[in-house]
Amino acid sequence: MANIGSVGDADFQTTVLGSETPVLVDFWAEWCVPCHMVSPVVEEIGNERGEGLKVAKLNIDENPEATRTYGVMSIPSLILFKDGQEVARVIGAKPKDAILRDLSSHLA
Repeated sequence: MANIGSVGDADFQTTVLGSETPVLVDFWAEWCVPCHMVSPVVEEIGNERGEGLKVAKLNIDENPEATRTYGVMSIPSLILFKDGQEVARVIGAKPKDAILRDLSSHLA
């Protein structure tokens, strides 16, 4: 998997927006129980997509700038960035098939 691990306000521009590969960012918080439920699903999607998709986690409590910039009001929020732009958003803990359905048209 092309997992880039954690991403934050300081490196969001280069790591996510500057990536040539689509990046799925998991906006989460330590205290969020549904976030912990969806996290392994996101990792599994990243593993299955291999080099065609990067996966990153962004802690909203530690990174308010990106959270505010992208209007993340509910977590977990999964935002897919492609060519520096948001192309898809999945809000809430959903099963893997529902997440893939929402993202599939934007992934090769």
